[in-house]
Amino acid sequence: MEKLVYLISANREASGDALREGLIEIAVPVIHRSGGLRVSVNVDDSAVKMGDGVRISRGTPPIRAMVSFWMENSDDRKPCEEALRQDQKLIAGYLVAESRPLVSDPVPGERSQGANLVTRIHKKFDISHEEFIDCWTIEHRQVAVETQSTFAYVRNEVLRTLTPGTPQCDGIVEESFPIEALTDPHVWYNCQEEAEYKRRLERMMNSVNAFLDLEQLESIPMSEYRLD
Repeated sequence: MEKLVYLISANREASGDALREGLIEIAVPVIHRSGGLRVSVNVDDSAVKMGDGVRISRGTPPIRAMVSFWMENSDDRKPCEEALRQDQKLIAGYLVAESRPLVSDPVPGERSQGANLVTRIHKKFDISHEEFIDCWTIEHRQVAVETQSTFAYVRNEVLRTLTPGTPQCDGIVEESFPIEALTDPHVWYNCQEEAEYKRRLERMMNSVNAFLDLEQLESIPMSEYRLD
């Protein structure tokens, strides 16, 4: 089995709710018919509108959604990509290796609780791939678990791109937070005292600065829908 991840870009003014409905009603059935399993649709929709303050977007048009699924053979993906491109949307496809340090199993067909922060990451140019993986999977994993209110955490290490013109990157992260974290940094960092919040924030920033190129980082709050 192989996991495929597609980041979907659309105009910022476009309705996220309409984007969600189009993906669920049109693209997901095609994915299922093509052999796709464990389909997950993440969309920047109205349920996470309050998260605009923590959004980090760089592209034009910006990333607005992510669709991931598993296939026996990624060579059979073409009909899926055609469905994801509905209405001339831009898609960036990646073949990834998934690991789940924190597991949550939401009810299929319903909006998952909280908000899912989808982040495209690049390693620092001056460290090796091995150093990047060690920092990401060992040191940073511990920092993330100990400093934040994350209740689900998916690491997608990028193996190769799947679609023409797709930007290179090293990983795509999915982190689920309580919805209140989008507007309250104390909830995000799972603490009440201001001094403890600052300590945890500093620890987190030291960790990400050790292995990520923050100038290229893109991070978008989304609603997650599992459609197995």
